[in-house]
Amino acid sequence: MGKTYRIKDIAEMSGVSTGTVDRILHNRGKVSEEAQKKVEKVLKEIDYHPNLIARSLALKKNYHFITLIPSFAKGEYWDKLCEGIDKAEQELFSYNVEVERICFNQYDKSSFDELIPQIEKADCQGVVIATQFHDSVIKLASRLDQLQIPYILIDAFIENTNCVAYYGTNSYDSGYIAGRLLYEQINPTENIAIFRFIRKGEMQVTQVMKREEGFRNYLAEKDYDGRIYSVQLHADEPEKNISILDAFLEEHKEVNAGIIFNSRAHLLGKYFRDKGGKFRLIGYDVIDPNITCLNDGSITHLIAQRPEVQGFNCIRALFRHLVLKEKVEQINYMPIDILMKENIKYYNNYI
Repeated sequence: MGKTYRIKDIAEMSGVSTGTVDRILHNRGKVSEEAQKKVEKVLKEIDYHPNLIARSLALKKNYHFITLIPSFAKGEYWDKLCEGIDKAEQELFSYNVEVERICFNQYDKSSFDELIPQIEKADCQGVVIATQFHDSVIKLASRLDQLQIPYILIDAFIENTNCVAYYGTNSYDSGYIAGRLLYEQINPTENIAIFRFIRKGEMQVTQVMKREEGFRNYLAEKDYDGRIYSVQLHADEPEKNISILDAFLEEHKEVNAGIIFNSRAHLLGKYFRDKGGKFRLIGYDVIDPNITCLNDGSITHLIAQRPEVQGFNCIRALFRHLVLKEKVEQINYMPIDILMKENIKYYNNYI
């Protein structure tokens, strides 16, 4: 067992007053930069960790966090992210941390906007925001700033916010890598398709826009000389989508490669598999239907971003910021995992 250090001990070792140490440990009141450095040096040397359970019980304070994320069905991408949130909440139960889930329709911007007043009026100490709709997130972030409620961003980083932290991939780099993966499967003059699902409000989500920007820039740098077609599909109209795909491929028989920048790649993979042709498709996220398509060859590559880890870390970050009074790194990029049929069985996303 390590030695227990009192505030008095730390003060003596630092050469400052006990009041100064108390203010630094509990992040209250101002101290000089010199005193701050002296105390932080001692804390590092003794590997100081506060007794959080004692602190939490002493304060008798409850921490109510809200996560504002898209609604989902079991096994979908956002379900995976919630598994991480659930695990963090379980680990922090002793510290009186409770997480409330509020969901919006990721294909309808108005469903997000309608929830902003609810978030503003909620008695909460921190918010996690999925950044599907750029302008709406900016609006909500501005209101949270005014209310002095800290917030974490996930899915895609949005500049000009005062978020405590962001957890997710670098969306641009992710798309850039996807460009290379597809480019290496085609010739420089071959036509390709980008598949999108239509949304109400903002036509594309922040993350998808940045991924597509990176994708197109990679191809431009390689002097790609083919044509890129955009195919618009509908979120909840599978029969209509089949008709759209049939019509597109009938008109553009030469297109045998494409990409979709979200986790619905399996819907396209199944379509191309049923057609019996060899279509080179790249998609995102390791969910079971996508893995099935990867294994049967109807998807050539998946790019993954560890949603469980994102969910876990965003709750932990709010806890560290609010309870531990720790400084949290603002931008925390997830690894960009490239998965193929040959390595998918070795992949795990354990926290």
